[in-house]
Amino acid sequence: MRFAFIGAGAVGGYYGALLARSGHRVSFVARGSHLEAIKRSGLRVLSTAVGDFTASVVAEADPSLIGPADVVVLAVKTYDNTAALPLIKPLVGPGTTVLTLQNGVDSAEEVSAIAGERATIAGATYIATAIDAPGVIRQTGSHRRIVFGEIFHAASEPTARVRAIESIMKAAGIQAEAVADAKPALWEKFIYLAPFASFTGASRLPIGPLWLDEDCRIAFLQAVAEVSAVARASGVHVADNRAEMIATYIAGIPPTTRSSLLIDLSQGKRIEVESLTGSVVRRGRALGVATPMMAALYAVLKPHAHGPVAVA
Repeated sequence: MRFAFIGAGAVGGYYGALLARSGHRVSFVARGSHLEAIKRSGLRVLSTAVGDFTASVVAEADPSLIGPADVVVLAVKTYDNTAALPLIKPLVGPGTTVLTLQNGVDSAEEVSAIAGERATIAGATYIATAIDAPGVIRQTGSHRRIVFGEIFHAASEPTARVRAIESIMKAAGIQAEAVADAKPALWEKFIYLAPFASFTGASRLPIGPLWLDEDCRIAFLQAVAEVSAVARASGVHVADNRAEMIATYIAGIPPTTRSSLLIDLSQGKRIEVESLTGSVVRRGRALGVATPMMAALYAVLKPHAHGPVAVA
C-alpha cells in the first residue's frame, strides 16, 4: 500500500518507518535538515520496543513530486496547519483515505475542507518519541498505539477501509485499534490531554509536583470536569468514571512527565494552545457550557502561542 505522511517528525516519522520496514511504499512531505538527512541516509529509528533500524523511504518538500497515495497521514503539530493542510491536495486521488493523528478534536473538520468528508478519518495516538537528530527518531517508551475510525460517517462496526488499514498497521508492529466511530476516542484523549497540557504549560512544571499539591489536583480535576461537560454537550458519550480513571493514570506515571506543549514552550517554539485549551473554551462558549478553569489557563498560555513573547 502507498502511504504518504505529511510530517516526518517524531510521530509521523516513527509510524511511517515501521510501515516502510514492513514492505509498504512510504513517502514523507518534510523540510529542512530532517528532509535532507532522510534523502541522504534514510530514516533511522532507535527503539528498545521494536529494535533499531533504518527505513528506506521517499522524502520530498513538494507533495506533487509524490502524487496520490492510498493513505495520507497528517502528523504535524496543529500550529503548522496553515502550511500543512494545503499539502494534502496533491496527495489525494479518487480512492485516497486521509487519516489525521493530530491532537485535539478540530483536525478532522479542517482536513475535510481539503479532502472532503468521505475521504477523511481520524485517530488518537499514544506514543513517546522524539527527533534525536536530523533523520533519527528515538522511541522513549513502549506504547505505539493508534485508535482510529470513521469520523463523519460512523457505522455500527468499523468500515472495511478502516479494518484494512488496521490489519496493515498491526502487521507492521503498530498497536492499531479500529473503531466504528472515532469521536469517543478523540474526546477520551482530549479530556485528559487538554488539562494536562494546560496545567503543565502554565506552571512550567512536570505533572509530579502539580499532582502532589492538593489545590492543584482539585483544580486539574475541575478542568477535566469542564472538558467532559463540553464533550457531553457535543453529543459525545463520556464514561461516568472518566475523572477517576484519569486520576489513577496520573498517579501511576513518572512524576517527571511533561506535556509536549510544555516541552515546546521551554524550547521557545510555538505551542498547541489553540487546538487544546482554546478549543475547549471556544466550544464551551458556543454550547453554553461554562469553562472557567480552562478559560483562565487559556488566558495565561495564549500570549505564547506563536513562540517567545518580546518584553520591552
